[in-house]
Amino acid sequence: MTDVPAGRTRPNPWGGLLLRALFVVALPALLVGLWWLASDGSGNVYWPPLRTILRTFPDVWTRARLRADLVPSLLRLLAGYASAATAGIALGTLIGSYRKVRAVCEPVLEFLRAVPPPVLVPVIMLFAGIGDTMKIVVIASGCVWPILLNTIEGVRAVDSVMSETARSYGITGPARIRSVVLPSASPQIFAGLRQALSIGIILMVISEMFAASNGLGFTIVQFQRGFAIPDMWTGILVLGLLGFLLSAVLQVVERRVLGWYHGLRDSSRRSP
Repeated sequence: MTDVPAGRTRPNPWGGLLLRALFVVALPALLVGLWWLASDGSGNVYWPPLRTILRTFPDVWTRARLRADLVPSLLRLLAGYASAATAGIALGTLIGSYRKVRAVCEPVLEFLRAVPPPVLVPVIMLFAGIGDTMKIVVIASGCVWPILLNTIEGVRAVDSVMSETARSYGITGPARIRSVVLPSASPQIFAGLRQALSIGIILMVISEMFAASNGLGFTIVQFQRGFAIPDMWTGILVLGLLGFLLSAVLQVVERRVLGWYHGLRDSSRRSP
């Protein structure tokens, strides 16, 4: 057991966790309360009361509908996101490691990143058809850019002293990338992964609005076209809950992978 210096109290980790949980829950609870009050008694068919939406929710999103619509959307999102993460980290490591490669690729990357991914949906449909492949390619084409660009910047920012030390010990090639480059760039890589997740959810919905027969985007559009407005709002709630849960899972993974980084940052904040 470590001794606590005189005049200082041992920090309580449970207090920090409770405070963090309070901050996480407080804002959503406040927004839901405001939504409840603002919509209560509403007679607008397009703006039903929140109580009506919540009452409709269990009747719409049964286990069968979750299997038919939520599961396919989630699988497409994960496939496109994983493809973008693999390509973005691999290409970003290559481009960021070599100055000449970066000089050649930078104009092309700046041109391609300026093209909005939803504009490419009709083009991708011409080559990939209207099946799941098209939707996965659309998701991957939008998610890859924040991952790629953050990886490039993270690799470029690797400490030169660490690189020279690794080179002096004979650590080169794949071993250098695995033990020096990727750990040093990993905080920036995860920043790109967080940005790509929200983009992936948006593109998942957009891709399912084109020639789809299932999925969250398809179902929400069908509710809207059938003037089932409360049902449409329940689909929007499902999208919000899905985004929140996926973000929470990514944060847990990030805390485990970057435990050393967050530990160093927290210790530097506590140091006098």
